[in-house]
Amino acid sequence: MRTTIALDDDLAEKIQDIAHKRRVSFRKVVNETLRRGLSSQAPSVMRSEPFRTEVFDSAFRPGIDPLRLNQLVDELELERGSTRGR
Repeated sequence: MRTTIALDDDLAEKIQDIAHKRRVSFRKVVNETLRRGLSSQAPSVMRSEPFRTEVFDSAFRPGIDPLRLNQLVDELELERGSTRGR
């Protein structure tokens, strides 16, 4: 299809530079650039399977970090030690 478009001077210059460096036609660079731009605007393909997480039962309440239980024990021991000295 043949059409006429008005390009800003800076864009036309960049396209001409690219065409010259690659030794291809101005038209080819414009078409490739438009294809890349339009394909990036297309919505991404949805996954066939949605992401799922595995649920498991825990002995701890939500919000309790089992990795910090040692810190809690240390803090309780410090409190107990400071009240014994009184």
